[in-house]
Amino acid sequence: MIRLLLLTLLAAGTFDATAQYQTRFEKSGGKQTPTYEEGIAFYRQLAKDFPQVQMQEKGLTDSGRPLHLVLYSRNKVFDIQKLKAQGKAILFINNAIHPGEPDGVDASMMLLRDMLVNPKKFPEMDSIVVAIIPFYNIGGALNRNSTTRTNQNGPEEYGFRGNARNYDLNRDFIKSDTRNARSFAAIFHELDPDLFADTHVSNGADYQYVMTLDYAQKDKLGGPLGDFNDRVFLPYMYKHLKEAGFEATPYVNAYGQTPDKGFVQFPDWPRYSTGYAALFHTIGVMTETHMLKPYDQRVKSTYAYLHGNIKFLAAHRHALLKLRRETKEAVKTQEKFAVTWQVDKSKQSTIAFKGYEPEYITSEVSGQKRLHYDRAKPFTKDIPFYDTYAPLDVVTRPEAYVIPQGWHPIAELLRLNGVKIKALDKDTEMNVETYYIEELETPKTPFEGHYWHTSVKLLTEKQKLVFKKGDWLVPANQWTNRYIIETLEPKGVDSFFKWNFFDTILQAKEHYSGYVFEDLAADLIKKSPELKAQLEEKRKGDPEFTKSGNAQLDFIYQHSDYAEKEYMRYPIFRVVK
Repeated sequence: MIRLLLLTLLAAGTFDATAQYQTRFEKSGGKQTPTYEEGIAFYRQLAKDFPQVQMQEKGLTDSGRPLHLVLYSRNKVFDIQKLKAQGKAILFINNAIHPGEPDGVDASMMLLRDMLVNPKKFPEMDSIVVAIIPFYNIGGALNRNSTTRTNQNGPEEYGFRGNARNYDLNRDFIKSDTRNARSFAAIFHELDPDLFADTHVSNGADYQYVMTLDYAQKDKLGGPLGDFNDRVFLPYMYKHLKEAGFEATPYVNAYGQTPDKGFVQFPDWPRYSTGYAALFHTIGVMTETHMLKPYDQRVKSTYAYLHGNIKFLAAHRHALLKLRRETKEAVKTQEKFAVTWQVDKSKQSTIAFKGYEPEYITSEVSGQKRLHYDRAKPFTKDIPFYDTYAPLDVVTRPEAYVIPQGWHPIAELLRLNGVKIKALDKDTEMNVETYYIEELETPKTPFEGHYWHTSVKLLTEKQKLVFKKGDWLVPANQWTNRYIIETLEPKGVDSFFKWNFFDTILQAKEHYSGYVFEDLAADLIKKSPELKAQLEEKRKGDPEFTKSGNAQLDFIYQHSDYAEKEYMRYPIFRVVK
């Protein structure tokens, strides 16, 4: 009865529902953001009062609390497959991945409220579904304080960057160490969104803009979809933001220098939300409001950005949906895949950048020179923007990958991310390409709970191997091919190998006693002229090797049938044509 009365009053225009559903941000004059409990209660009330809203629990987070998904569907249908069949476009908004950056939390609450109480101002919603995660990092949102965002201008209190296990969730989309990431993946693939927005606040240089955009890199997104992102979507959003009073620029990635000299586009590797979305042919943007701007301006600019996404989808829905369908189909038979990239400094765009003059003044703390941006000296300068990335490592798509069933954590992540795999129904001999890890570098300190490998060098051998019943075959003819290849190829920038999923192969499990193996080694080189020739060739080119009896003994061992096959052998195999 209360809901019916409310809807009747709204239709008659005799009730100010905006005041009824005021947020803490609005009540505080733009200085405060809600607690986790307040935010969830706000969405629950909207879901209770408006049939166009549904609030769902979608898996656990490391905090022990469930991840919530809020859906807005004007026709009151909440089955995603039915909505897609109706031709609806889906905008997916993720908030509070870093809860100390809560601009999107408040912007999303007000945007959804406004869509409900002022539907005539949002005619686009007939063709669009909005999906919102109110708080992704719940553990960080509960860890509320007013000091950890040291340089940030509001709000008065906020959450903490690390989650309940102190992970930075915007580094976890591939390795999926957290419950949060696994629950997010399930949501993402259920929605298969057409646009994705992840709301943040920047650190770094000072400049005039309230809003900057960290978006999918055009070359990495690739093909017609990358071109659409660069030539249609981004110009639309920059124009919309300027008209809304929040002129924007690309995310200022100028660490180590001042931005007036130019900067490189931030590389959205798959560990980050937008890079993860790109693996599945979804255009993604991290909104990065500027930390030094007042909180109310930051929230309003985020609101303007999200509203612009809605308007864009209404104007370009058919073209974007068609492009995504075509891209998914084309990637099934695409032959070459880049797995690492490097910025191409020979190519650049030019930005009319609005900054402040940097200067170096004497520090009152150290007495040394320190950087200072003089806000009394604003400027507009044409600066270089290096936004072209060239492939560095490129692989050819195999027919399939084979995963021995002992590596079940890999199979689980593939399934979670929509990859189809099938178990062998009998022992099967196959011709495969096998990688051996020849070289790699590993840091001395951990990064997000891992010792992330770099500079991986591989040796490839063609072999005929027997795989067991129950081992998994992953056909590389799927629309998820980018995820499959970029995670399973060990040189991939965010491959499972680089994130330490296979580190047990980097340690030998068996060895030999040198004084016993001496006699066997001597017998081996007598019986194998080929092995003897290899040993002599090694001696000629390596004086230190020639001086070391142990090194020569180990060389013979490693080139014999006695060496363990699993040592340094990458345990995912490529089925070749």
